[in-house]
Amino acid sequence: QVQLVESGGGLVQPGGSLRLSCIASKMRFSLYDMAWYRQAPGKQRELVAQITAGRMPNYADSVKGRFTISRDNVKNTVYLQMNTLKPEDTAIYYCNSLSSNNEAIWPWGQGTQVTVSS
Repeated sequence: QVQLVESGGGLVQPGGSLRLSCIASKMRFSLYDMAWYRQAPGKQRELVAQITAGRMPNYADSVKGRFTISRDNVKNTVYLQMNTLKPEDTAIYYCNSLSSNNEAIWPWGQGTQVTVSS
């Protein structure tokens, strides 16, 4: 079964930075579009950033210019560099592969908690 393991979250002050990582196993990673999602308390999970198999990125308006998604097909890892963090970025962050319908494909991992607070 495909496994997705997210890491890199933590507590950071507003304006700070974090780099999230997601290692995928038991899948042909290089063939899939990958994405980062987040879910804040009491809210639905939302798509934050995505990167195609061809490395084309796309971002939600709320993070555009602050977040950068990238991938390493040798390490089967997708990254999310988050700069200029805001309190509203506080959430659990998850990664997943995207179908042709832009839906998450695999069972969700445990996610990684990002808390932005002074």
